[in-house]
Amino acid sequence: MSTILEALRDYPFRRFSAGEVVLEEGTSTGILFVLVEGEVEIVKDGVVVATASEPGAMFGDLSALLNEPHTATVRTLRPSAFHAVTEPRAFLEQSPQACMHLCELLARRLNAVNKYLVDVKHQFAGHDHIGMIDGALNTLMHRQPQHRMRPRESTIRGPEFTD
Repeated sequence: MSTILEALRDYPFRRFSAGEVVLEEGTSTGILFVLVEGEVEIVKDGVVVATASEPGAMFGDLSALLNEPHTATVRTLRPSAFHAVTEPRAFLEQSPQACMHLCELLARRLNAVNKYLVDVKHQFAGHDHIGMIDGALNTLMHRQPQHRMRPRESTIRGPEFTD
């Protein structure tokens, strides 16, 4: 965790009082917030879906990566402090440690969703609406991005021919 916070040491520091909105669902700020201290709740469509208090937790990452509005509201539960990254894509491209940290966070989130859906599927086995869960699991496991980014030239190997 100290690696990501060390990579952010020169980025602006923002403090929020308890009950303040850090990010609002449906808006676009272009800011990636990284929790340094405090606790937040994540609210989607008016429902609290998670809380976070671990230093290094990132918010605004999906908006930054997908270039879409924020998918949830992040609200502080107690006084909280964040590093605010105003050019998140550039930051992630320049910092392999931060990019890997975000990959691990996203993998944990996806793993939690997969476990939850499998649990729901087991609980409702034999009911007609279970096909919805199958569809959601299939989408999560096999969804491909709509557009792909080409790797840097330095990482692309040319064809290997033998004579």
